Amino acid sequence: MAATSERDQLTRAKAKSRSAAVERLFVLELSGGRIHSMNPDGSDQKVIVSECHLPDGIAVDTAAGHIYWTNMGSSPGTNDGSIERADLDGRHRKMIVPPGVTFTPKQIQLDKKNGKLYWCDREGMRVMRANLDGTQVETLVQTGRGDVDRRDQTRWCVGIAIDPERGQIYWTQKGPDNGELGRIFRAGLDIPARQSADERTDIELFFDRLPEPIDLELDHGNRVLYWTDRGDPPRGNTVNRASIDAKPQAPEIVLTHLMEGIGIALDIPRNRMFVTDFGGSLYIAGLDGSKERALLYAQGNLTGVAYAEL
Repeated sequence: MAATSERDQLTRAKAKSRSAAVERLFVLELSGGRIHSMNPDGSDQKVIVSECHLPDGIAVDTAAGHIYWTNMGSSPGTNDGSIERADLDGRHRKMIVPPGVTFTPKQIQLDKKNGKLYWCDREGMRVMRANLDGTQVETLVQTGRGDVDRRDQTRWCVGIAIDPERGQIYWTQKGPDNGELGRIFRAGLDIPARQSADERTDIELFFDRLPEPIDLELDHGNRVLYWTDRGDPPRGNTVNRASIDAKPQAPEIVLTHLMEGIGIALDIPRNRMFVTDFGGSLYIAGLDGSKERALLYAQGNLTGVAYAEL
């Protein structure tokens, strides 16, 4: 009975802690070059960063009080992407990966325990990482080189998720618009010994012939991968999910009728997801897609979204 009582107390303490937490969403508006902060119901919306150069991916380090985001650059196809960091309120903005180091950085993820940033570089055709201060930039996967390869959109790396406990990385290669050539891959977090980023033997094709997969998020506890797809219906304009241990023949579609889905953020304890689309909407839904509703409409072109308890 004593053990049961202690477990009950711990459960109540965790629930109380969650209820007392300050929850915020951070949403990227590509068309306006801005970062918005708001409550999870879309209220108290405020611009905390402006004059970004096509922001696309965002991640939050609550312990350190930082947001990180990628800038695709002044124009697509130009080698001037960058990664910046700021406080949670947008102050003390700092460039940590300057233009020229990464071509077109897209989704970004944090490995807080090991102090690493991971991101995909679209036209650079790379999966990359660096220290949290932007030092020690590495290329983990290289899918092509030069202008000829760059024109092949099946080589473009876009979305990324990491599984530090099992030492794996997942990424999307979206393919051409609505081309049904999108793929999701996984490999080890580190390049195998005596191998290179463009000749790794540990890369596994997770799914292929997807309409146009974009951003990824991983539910680590349940071992389920979620992703947005901005391709054509019926399989595109969706949110999809699949077990990463018992991979099904086809992913489960849990959300439909998006206007080119891009960003996705999971709140596992509250069984909900947040999704942004290029049509300018922000949605909330259960992890199974139930109770979907739009929180915001016509907010420009929305890309990345992150959820955090501060």
